[in-house]
Amino acid sequence: MFLTQSTARSTFLKILTLTALATGVSLAAAADRIPIGFSQATMNSPFRVVQTQKMVDYAKTLPDVDLIVTDGQGDSAKQAADIENLIARGVKVLTVSANSAAALTPSVRDAMRAGIKVVTVDRKVNTKVTAHVGGVNKPIGEAAGKLLIEKLGNKGAVAEIEGVAGASVTIDRHEGFAEALKGSGVKIVAMQYGDFQREPAIKFTEDLLQKYKPGELQAIFAQNDEMALGVIQALETAGRSKDVLVVSIDGQERAFQAIKAGKLLATFIYPLAAPEGMEIAYKLAKGESVPPVTTLEFHQVDASNVDSYLGKGF
Repeated sequence: MFLTQSTARSTFLKILTLTALATGVSLAAAADRIPIGFSQATMNSPFRVVQTQKMVDYAKTLPDVDLIVTDGQGDSAKQAADIENLIARGVKVLTVSANSAAALTPSVRDAMRAGIKVVTVDRKVNTKVTAHVGGVNKPIGEAAGKLLIEKLGNKGAVAEIEGVAGASVTIDRHEGFAEALKGSGVKIVAMQYGDFQREPAIKFTEDLLQKYKPGELQAIFAQNDEMALGVIQALETAGRSKDVLVVSIDGQERAFQAIKAGKLLATFIYPLAAPEGMEIAYKLAKGESVPPVTTLEFHQVDASNVDSYLGKGF
């Protein structure tokens, strides 16, 4: 399933409609059903749209669940208010993919204090929760760094486009990448937040290419595929696509296609943590025990194995 940013918002509205149809009520939990909340950070990227859809699809298979989905719209204050609203509506379990770890911590803490079980999905917060499910971001960052050291012969200049400031995935991916490069001949010469969106990545890359002439910048590490696709677009427009290697994370179908076309060196498939997040939430709602942390594997996709992944991306 592939969705562009331009369709993300309308798709989210369709998701809300599907949820209402599945439950038989307009997102208000009936007395004999289990209300579960899913506070999504944003719906401005294909990853988030597909993640939410998978959570909704799984909830539709459950006979006694009302899933209430909210969209933080990339605004931590709005997402915090969304969570407080879900608490007030009496959800039994709250699943959260936080826009910012620090900013969402107080609201998640409020939910825990109210006796609501909390499952963080993909992104973490800075307080104790009932369970967390997601991939490992620091090792992915390390793997990206090691790959570039190998491909660049342990020398060269790289730029990094980070995700959302303050998000746990952003912090961990950068720390892993920086640690891998520490002591090597590959140096980070420029960094900027791109909010996991394509347009900021295009602008940042355009600025980079103005500052660094051919031969002065060897690679760009984008913390997700959507930004990497923007990097590739800017490189092609400037006629620099052969000069700069690009590495990213996520597992979009278009990223796989870019690898096949020789435009992207590699991507690391980051698990959606869906429907696993909803599976764990439902078990908690039914009184079952779950592990405090469920870690999902990541996989490197490059020219050597991309054929086996084509057609399987989101």
